[in-house]
Amino acid sequence: MSQLEEFLAGERHEDVALFLTDAYLDSEGKLPKMGEAVDSGYVLVVDGDDGRRAFSAGTGMDAMEFARGAMETRGHISRDLDGGECPAATESADKTSSDEAEPGNGDHEVEFIFAFSEAQNEEVGGLYADGDVIHAYAHCACGVSYSDKWVVGSERETGVQPGGTEPIDAAE
Repeated sequence: MSQLEEFLAGERHEDVALFLTDAYLDSEGKLPKMGEAVDSGYVLVVDGDDGRRAFSAGTGMDAMEFARGAMETRGHISRDLDGGECPAATESADKTSSDEAEPGNGDHEVEFIFAFSEAQNEEVGGLYADGDVIHAYAHCACGVSYSDKWVVGSERETGVQPGGTEPIDAAE
């Protein structure tokens, strides 16, 4: 099982996952060699402190400040942490039927994702009582940052689903 698979299974709570597109990385550099290649970039799973430093070095943003800001807006983030659906694209698509508003035209592509997990905690309640929770924060090329979270093993029953901007689990 790869580090990413272990992370997505809720087995690496001390680590963070970072997705960075090819545009953010030099393919000959060190980070791609440390990560797992995906269609549009690399996903790295590293120790939490090292990961936050790598995130800051790669994006110029403090990881936790980025996460706090992204929490203000909800959107769907791929359960493989390799992309997402910008909520601004969904809003634009609702307002117009032009191709310019559709996700995937380059204006609404995820540039990077920062994610961590938390162990199941029945005392906290809500999603945390149901299992380990993945928290993910994405930044879009249009400038919008957004967040999603879901219960490991119940990805289709929790969090923001594809095509949506609201979590389907009312306990969130």
